[in-house]
Amino acid sequence: MTFLLFQMGGDRYALEAGRVAEVLPRIALKKIPTAAPGIAGVLDYHGAAVPVVDLSAMVLGQPAPPSLSTRILLLRYGGESGPEHLLGVLVAQATETLRRELSDFQPPGVTTPAARFLGPVTNDARGLIQRVELEQLLTPAAREQLWQQAAETA
Repeated sequence: MTFLLFQMGGDRYALEAGRVAEVLPRIALKKIPTAAPGIAGVLDYHGAAVPVVDLSAMVLGQPAPPSLSTRILLLRYGGESGPEHLLGVLVAQATETLRRELSDFQPPGVTTPAARFLGPVTNDARGLIQRVELEQLLTPAAREQLWQQAAETA
């Protein structure tokens, strides 16, 4: 299985590459006034409004850096328990992939309710990599707010 690697702070994370519809450069977004922290805005993707979250802002309280390697990952979100939507996720250093089996990832030993989307870990020559469980990334309230706001700004 292939994973797309990215960074938050000084740590590396992985997302299942099969969930990535497209990797976009960092582009200007339509800001949403009074949106929850971490909601970066909405982008126009072939005529459809797609909400974008800044994962670093959600998790670390600081936005993704404005560098050339910061990307918007257009991810297929949902589908099993509801409708599938596109979700933009702004991440830094999204420049590498990693091939691993799911069984290569092991429990991290520490979990917190506030970061239930942080899954098991694996390693390579540069250290640990933690898998992001996409379906756990957003709370039900956040999912409802994101796609409701995206529809309203379309």
